[in-house]
Amino acid sequence: MPTITDSEFGEIVVKKQGLAKNISLRIAPDGRLRVTMPSYAPLLAAKTVIKTSRLQIRKLLDQHQSQFSYTTDQQIGKSHSLIIRSTAGATTVKTAGTRIIASINENEYIAAAANQQLIRQKIAAALRKEAKSYLPRRLSFLAEEHGFSFKRTKITHASSRWGSCSSTGTISLNIGLMNLPFELIDYVIIHELCHTRHMNHSASFWREVARFDPGYKIHRAELKKYSPHI
Repeated sequence: MPTITDSEFGEIVVKKQGLAKNISLRIAPDGRLRVTMPSYAPLLAAKTVIKTSRLQIRKLLDQHQSQFSYTTDQQIGKSHSLIIRSTAGATTVKTAGTRIIASINENEYIAAAANQQLIRQKIAAALRKEAKSYLPRRLSFLAEEHGFSFKRTKITHASSRWGSCSSTGTISLNIGLMNLPFELIDYVIIHELCHTRHMNHSASFWREVARFDPGYKIHRAELKKYSPHI
């Protein structure tokens, strides 16, 4: 997808859709601003919307950052940690082993959109690395243990869904799962495996889920406290 680099908002993703009738703005799961527009619209139209909607964009970003802002040291996923420090030099965000080190210039705001985007890029890379290492293996283990079969695994962060199962048997799992407790990761995986037998949320589907996760109602309620956004 094409991108636009803005001095205030950082990298903005432009997504063209054949069914789109208007140009819309939203925050993608990775924290970047996403402009969705009709496939026939020129890139200039997206730039114009950004230019004329700066107040709206700031409100969108403020709302997102109130929930998903990185301003203190914290655990990322299962094995990474974020370290934030002030520096007299240029702002940089680097990964050293399992540490994500954000060195923010002392004259800049940590919560500035551009700085948050730099941090999120490294966090997304760390979560993707963990997800590729853990999720396919866990999916295969649970599938074999419970007698399920699927075609392939896809690791993604393109949508706000924790997971999905296609009619062709591809199970997609969100990198944001690595921020969940292990029992909730298993619930999502079992949920998607059950979709290989029931491509709906019928009573039969939930009975199937209950067979392999008797505590699924608790897990389902607990999952609502989390978001795959980063």
